[in-house]
Amino acid sequence: MTGTMLEVPEKFNITGLLVDSHIGQGRGLEAAVFYRDKYLTYEDVYHEVNKTGNMLKSLGVRREQRVLILLPDCPEFIYTFLGAIKIGAVPVPLNTMLNAKDYAYYLYDSRAVALVVAAELLPQVKGVLPQATELKEVIVVGEGRSVYRNYAELVSAASPELMPAETSRDDACYWLYSSGSTGMPKGTIHLHHDMVFAVNFLDQAVTNIRPGDRIFSVSKMFFSYGNNNSIFMPFLSGVPVILLPERPEPRRIREIVEKHRPTVYFGVPSSYSAILRSAEEGLRFDFSSVRLFISAGENLPKTLLEKWQQRFGAEILDGIGSTEAGHIFICNRPGEIRPGSSGRALPGYEFKIVDENDNKLPVGAVGELKLKSDGVAAGYWNKHHKTKKTFVGEWLYTGDQFSIDGDGYFWYSGRSDDMIKVGGIWVSPIEVEDALLGYPCVKECAVVGAMDRDGLIKLAAHVVLNNGYDPGEQMTRELRDFVKTTAGAFKAPRWVNYVTELPRTASGKIQRFKLRESSAKMQIS
Repeated sequence: MTGTMLEVPEKFNITGLLVDSHIGQGRGLEAAVFYRDKYLTYEDVYHEVNKTGNMLKSLGVRREQRVLILLPDCPEFIYTFLGAIKIGAVPVPLNTMLNAKDYAYYLYDSRAVALVVAAELLPQVKGVLPQATELKEVIVVGEGRSVYRNYAELVSAASPELMPAETSRDDACYWLYSSGSTGMPKGTIHLHHDMVFAVNFLDQAVTNIRPGDRIFSVSKMFFSYGNNNSIFMPFLSGVPVILLPERPEPRRIREIVEKHRPTVYFGVPSSYSAILRSAEEGLRFDFSSVRLFISAGENLPKTLLEKWQQRFGAEILDGIGSTEAGHIFICNRPGEIRPGSSGRALPGYEFKIVDENDNKLPVGAVGELKLKSDGVAAGYWNKHHKTKKTFVGEWLYTGDQFSIDGDGYFWYSGRSDDMIKVGGIWVSPIEVEDALLGYPCVKECAVVGAMDRDGLIKLAAHVVLNNGYDPGEQMTRELRDFVKTTAGAFKAPRWVNYVTELPRTASGKIQRFKLRESSAKMQIS
């Protein structure tokens, strides 16, 4: 992969490794990206990244300025992400499943000067563009005419040659937004050297990428997990990546796997569960090309792993990472799985499990996991207080509750705050509650995580209705549809439990632990 190259020079632009090195090593005509019915070579990527970088420069984008990316997984995403980095600008991928209110926040908070957006997603953001006072350019990818600039037209006129900006290893490289249990999402700042370390650490212990491998990721590139899987790992390794722009439904995954034959497969537990259900219903999958199945994004239940092994005769390597840490930092190894655990520490990381007073805890005790590594982000953009709490000296406080056993395996016990991870996406219960409270019939509500029959966490809403409204299936459908429309489909509660009042402390705070207990007793399926 990247070999022993863990000494990063002071003057360093990571696109020299991700893009330019493949041409210098004579790999220009080899496949780099499989997309729909075609493949792109490293030479194609080199020229398109350069043209995109030159296009951004011609529009006035300068070093350290932010470029928002609102695109599905497609070649233009890669070109824009790497082209911005190559000129010293900072790409900021955005979740494609959000609403106008969310995009207004990102436009304002990032102070982005340019937005590259898919034509089909433009209606979701168009209404809030006038609020973005720093935004100078909107560049649309795809068919159709609009008042904004067209990506293809601009790139076609740009030069295919571009030298990387003379950035340092500690310059800002890219941002990814990470949500918290309270407050608004935080722009996590990663530096040019970070992924050289983070990707190497995973490869040394787990993936061992080799010639002939092909990488496929269910997680999208606007997520940290998917971004690493589909950009940093394949382009640092010199092996091709397979892109799927649509939702990763089981039938589409089957088509991708049978057509492009990936060897390293990055999934999330909810997707593995959906594939199993489809297989049980008669859909046939041929995973014979895959030598490694990896899971992250949320905890992989032991029962789900066992069902997968029984059905497909293959193990899934469960691990855990975070946007702040950069990539997976704890993972099971091939042939050394301990079902239900997150695996063992990867090389290059140091860990401690501590109590609320920052005292190191003994083996078997549950506490907050903190870590240090050269791949950890520099901090949060414009969030001084949260940065000080999360990034303390050399240590990153993950907010994850873990214990470690005598053999060095880590066991996940949940979050330190009230965040809920659903389908690999962190969801703030406050966001869902705010959406529910926008519906006229809802008087009060609280949202917690609840486990379904496959051991996966879903959203459960406990709702107090205003007088005159009747609970029932029709009301539940209305509430779920309302949340889908106003907050996003993945934030809609899986279950709605109607109650006459919410449990509260003497000071009036909702007792979420009681709601979690009642959710667990509902025999949810």
